[in-house]
Amino acid sequence: MNDKTLLALYGLKYNPFVPALPVEALWPLPGAELFARRLESLVSQGGFSLITGEPGYGKSKTLQWLGARLGQLPDIVVGVMERPQSKVADFYRELGELFGVQLNPANRYGGFKALRERWRAHCAATLLRPLLLVDEAQEVSSECLTELRLLQSASFDSQSLLFTVLCGDARLPQRFRTPELLPLGSRIRARLELSALTPQELASYLDYVLQKAGAPQLIAPELIQTLATHAHGNLRVLTHMAAELLTAAAERNLPRVNGDAKVYQFRELKSVPPCWLEKFLNQVLLKWIHLLSERVAWRRHVPVTGSCAL
Repeated sequence: MNDKTLLALYGLKYNPFVPALPVEALWPLPGAELFARRLESLVSQGGFSLITGEPGYGKSKTLQWLGARLGQLPDIVVGVMERPQSKVADFYRELGELFGVQLNPANRYGGFKALRERWRAHCAATLLRPLLLVDEAQEVSSECLTELRLLQSASFDSQSLLFTVLCGDARLPQRFRTPELLPLGSRIRARLELSALTPQELASYLDYVLQKAGAPQLIAPELIQTLATHAHGNLRVLTHMAAELLTAAAERNLPRVNGDAKVYQFRELKSVPPCWLEKFLNQVLLKWIHLLSERVAWRRHVPVTGSCAL
């Protein structure tokens, strides 16, 4: 079923369970508001900040939300690095493109000097540092990270010409403890470490995205609690399960996503008494949700606890 049919069926502004959500629909994770206020105070000073967390905890969406929020500051320039795995030459090319500087790949010193002059001029004119956002920063080579540290440092390391927000998984803080990257790790001024969410927080997330999408009653409250309980604190697992149920409900033209969405075909068991049928369907639904979460968690090497035996 395509998105247009699904949106028309449930009166949705957009599908709340796809990655491409509007910026205004992004849910601020616990701790993100405080972190954003901290960055707003640091953007006039520059330096480095760090967002870390396991896969599926919402790092990239938090970085997108921060970029949109900080981008509302007057006179700020925001650059988003799209190819973190680049070698040094391509790394300079991308920085030049982000900040409007023509660079000659054969003259690295010329590029180094031109970028710094552009950043100095911006700092002098606005009293704000240009902002660089780097997602999947664990893929950036140590050579490029060192180059970035030296590139934005000025006046015997007493000034910073750029404000960089690095976002990556747990490998990134470990790399900052190595002798090669320890000088950069010691310069990180603000950190946001994302952790597993509680079932209550996951339920709040579902309520939030459904409200923003224009269909707060789309998923039955008891099913929201079931999904939140079986998501293992992981937003990605939660949205994948919710998307599966929404698609199943739409294929069967159900008025909302409820306990019958994935097992609607079992209503053909007419000989089963209604009360036992309802209990059986609920058990099958719980089993299916648990198996789906097990499969996603196994791919992430996360142990799954509990059972939903029929």
